[in-house]
Amino acid sequence: MSQVHPQDDDKIDAFVEHLWLHQGVSQNTQASYRSDLRRYCDYLGQCKLRLLDTTTEVLQDYLLWRRSQGLSPRSTSRFLSAIKKFCQFAVKQSWLSNDPSAKLKRPKLPQSIPHSLSEQDVESLLNAPDTDSELGLRDRTMLEVLYASGLRVTELIRLQLQQVSLQQGLVRIIGKGDKERLVPLGEEALDWLQRYLKHGRPALSGKSSPWIFITQRGTLLTRQAFWYRIKHYAQLAGIQAHLSPHTLRHAFATHLLNHGADLRVLQMLLGHSDLSTTQIYTQVARERLQSLHSQHHPRG
Repeated sequence: MSQVHPQDDDKIDAFVEHLWLHQGVSQNTQASYRSDLRRYCDYLGQCKLRLLDTTTEVLQDYLLWRRSQGLSPRSTSRFLSAIKKFCQFAVKQSWLSNDPSAKLKRPKLPQSIPHSLSEQDVESLLNAPDTDSELGLRDRTMLEVLYASGLRVTELIRLQLQQVSLQQGLVRIIGKGDKERLVPLGEEALDWLQRYLKHGRPALSGKSSPWIFITQRGTLLTRQAFWYRIKHYAQLAGIQAHLSPHTLRHAFATHLLNHGADLRVLQMLLGHSDLSTTQIYTQVARERLQSLHSQHHPRG
């Protein structure tokens, strides 16, 4: 049974609303921070404490408790991000006189290698939808745009008509932290997009909508629904590789590097604020080159 005090829930709600209004934090991050802080409040409740009773010592005890429960360093790092932002917000609101989280350091995390697809697998995935149907044409277009642009899935499904210049072949994206970037589409994706907008989208629904990729009811396609479609097409294409909602984004980045793209350009296209986030793809590309070398070189 939850031990979260209603007033603590109110404080968390105010904090999450602040993140949304002033920092443009995504819905997924909002939900994660809310969950992390409520779990912390559960722990505090067992100690007969409230959220604003937080001290450095209390936080240190909680981190030790998390370790004893076998919780991963990655989830602990996310909790620390949440509590640090909350404490900063609480100080500004005069709920706390000082920041008890200021001296806490996040655990060092091993860089996880993103799963990607081979160029042949991507080709098979793109060819899987039946483009004679309106839904198949929509899905093929979504996959083509995703692979051509490296967008996040959330950015793709929320894409609006006003963000795309068909004449220039560019997409204007407002990404994490309200940062704007321009991403080229490429001729193939642009061709599919024009075909979908002319023949597929009007046939899907007669309802007026600002969204490019819509359901048959004229509503916004959800992230979960699109992920289900990707898995369906991967199965049709006989793809055995591990998939995630960002698989085509990872493939976009890896294949660009394999073909000689500059890391700084890739950083701009992906919308990464820190180059170190982009550099993980160099390891993927390096491993791919080593694999090719061992397979095809006479002394590999």
